[in-house]
Formats: sequence, structure tokens, C-alpha cells
Amino acid sequence: MNVLIIGSGGREHAIAWKVSQSKLIDNLFIAPGNAGTANVGTNVAIDVKDFEAIKTFVLQNNVNMVVVGPEEPLVRGISDFFANDAQLADIKVIGPSGEGAQLEGSKEYAKQFMQRHNIPTAAYQSFTKETVEAGKQFLATLKAPYVLKADGLAAGKGVLIINDLKEAQDSLEEMLNGQFGAASAKVVIEEFLSGIEVSFFVLTDGKDYVLLPEAKDYKRIGEQDSGPNTGGMGAVSPVPFCTPEFKQKVISRIIEPTIKGINADGIKYTGFVFFGLINCGGDPYVIEYNVRMGDPETEVVIPRLDADLLELFVAASNGELSKVTAKAVNQTAITVVMVSGGYPGDYQKGFAITGTDQKGESIVFHAGTKLNGSDVVTAGGRVLAITSLGNGIQNALDKSYATIEGIKYEGAYFRRDIGQDLKKY
Repeated sequence: MNVLIIGSGGREHAIAWKVSQSKLIDNLFIAPGNAGTANVGTNVAIDVKDFEAIKTFVLQNNVNMVVVGPEEPLVRGISDFFANDAQLADIKVIGPSGEGAQLEGSKEYAKQFMQRHNIPTAAYQSFTKETVEAGKQFLATLKAPYVLKADGLAAGKGVLIINDLKEAQDSLEEMLNGQFGAASAKVVIEEFLSGIEVSFFVLTDGKDYVLLPEAKDYKRIGEQDSGPNTGGMGAVSPVPFCTPEFKQKVISRIIEPTIKGINADGIKYTGFVFFGLINCGGDPYVIEYNVRMGDPETEVVIPRLDADLLELFVAASNGELSKVTAKAVNQTAITVVMVSGGYPGDYQKGFAITGTDQKGESIVFHAGTKLNGSDVVTAGGRVLAITSLGNGIQNALDKSYATIEGIKYEGAYFRRDIGQDLKKY
């Protein structure tokens, strides 16, 4: 098979790394890819939003399957673009239809879906510029902290959690006046749920699903979860507080009703569902859906996957997921993300990176990197994700930190406390 993976981050490198090991793969392309994906396939300089250029490449290179990594092309309707084009209709796409992608593309759509299918989530209301005063009154009926979410895609930055009522009311006004552009033309206000977060993932064909390993990620830039939110500073899998009892609640109360709901609503959906959950005293609630794998969670989920990922994709696209299983390796995977100095604020790019090719016990997944001639250079805020498998959290961590010691670039920063909070479990 000839496969094209769309995207350029650590998630796409991890997927490409796994797909490259498949017995079904002939040629693997990544658009646009990064310096790491160049080691497992062929990078192609195409923008993820340029559907016409993707079409031309797919037809010229006899691509049989397209795997869509990031959310933006999915929300823009790339699956429908393929399905509705006579020349492309036979090519398999791993990624939901445009309507399915609204589970991530619109917080309100997702909330309405959950209400319709009795899936546990926080109580909420939605507001626009015209109803801003009603929104302020609704905030006054809630207890602090106050949760405000931009309805649309805001590159992971559209969620505010605020302790002061007046500040929350002012923030609502700022959001509705364009703080996050078109994404916050509508704002969802919801009650705050207190607990510890965990992410679950499935691959579905819209009727059946396979459950992938769960993960916990670390969003804040600083240790002990301090400072501003980032795209993710590290992740751990498995998650020690996910007991068999809790997992069963997630499956019966959330995953199965979601897949049944997708089927009942007639949504075309072949691809991943990411369940962002919170464990409130042993009961799971949905914070958000994503319609693709998470990053950096993919960098711990995929290395634990004891299955041929491309075979799973083929089964999903043929509606035959009920015939396959996905086992998990019985080891702990930890990834530690190395970022650019200044991230998530302003940072410089183009610094040479050394040590990514060292022979150690870790997998070095590239995120914000590119090739400058034969040199690997920084090209984003999150630069590398250093993943290790080990017997328990500390063993895996020690391997990742040992690898990081040998990686050098100007301004490199990483958290030294990934997974430490989970040891108590």
C-alpha cells in the first residue's frame, strides 16, 4: 500500500514510525512532515489545508490511503472532499466526515450530542455577542472557578478557567469581541468539574471500535503544573488511577454511547475519537472530544500498541473493526517534550539540534523540526518528544532524561516532573 500521512508534528511522526513497520506498507509519504518523519518515509512540501495539491499528489503517486493527523483539515472537510470527488472516492481516508469533525470543531455541537445521547458532562449554556448580558447573569449563578470555552477551533488556547466572577464576566465580553477571532464568536460557559484528567482513545468505523491505551498529559509549561497552558509538555501511559472498574465505567457510560450516537445520528466516521475525561470521585465525565489523536499522547499510546497500525486502519476503512483487536504492551511509556526557549510565548526558530540520532533506549519523536541541508533545526515551539518504555514510571523516565542529556540546542527547556504526581497511585 501507498500511504500519505497529513501533518508535521510529533503525533504524525509517531504514526509514521508505526505505519513504516507494517508488512502492508510499500511507500509512505508525509505532508509536510518534519526532520524526523524524513527518516521513516518521504516528506512532501504540501500545506495541510491545500486540498487540491493533496489531490494532485495522491493521484500522481497512486496513494491508497490518507491518514489525517491534525484537526484543522478534518474540520475543513477533507474527508468529504475525497468522498465527493469521483477521482478520489475509492481512496481510504482515516478521519471523520465534516459533520463528525464538529465534535471537535464546535464545543456547542459536542455538548448537544452528549445531551442527546445521555453522556455525562458538565452542565453548560452557550452565548453570543447579542446575549452577553445573559451570559454574565449565568456566570453569577455558578460557583467559582468559571469555565469559558471558545466554541470553535482556537489552537488549544480557547479555554479560560477563572476564579473571580467579575474577571470571568469581563473575559466573556473580550472573547465575544474577538479575543480568539471567529472561534469565540460563540462561547460555551460550563460548570467546573473537580478531579484528575485522563484521555481515552478509540479507532472506530462508525459502528465498532478498538480501544487503544489510555494516557495522561501535562499541559502547563512549569513544574507542579504552573504557568500558562501549552500544547502538552509530556504524557504517561498507562494511567495508574485507571482501575479496571473505572475503565469499565468509561466504556459503558461514555465510549459505547458515543459510538452508538455517531451511528444513530447517521454520521460518517472512520477514524480516531479522543475522549478528554475527568475522574470526579471515581466517575468519568467528558470535558471534550477530539476527532484525532492527541499530541503528545500519541507518542506514548502508539509505542505501547502491540498491533499492526496499518492493518487496523484497513479494517476501519472496510468497516471490519469487529474482526480485529489491539493489545497493549505491558510496560509504562513516558514522553518528555523539549520546547523552544520562550514557548508558549514568543520564541526564535532555526537553532541547530544535535543528539537526536544517538543510540539509546528512547525513541526521539520530532515535532517542531525541519531539515536545513543536512542539519536538523528548530522550527516550532514544541521541538521534540523523547519517549521511553520501562518497568514503571521512574524506569521509563530515567531513560528519557538520559537521552535528553545528549540532545542540545539553544534555549532547550523541558519539565523534570512528568509522571511524578502519579506515583501515589
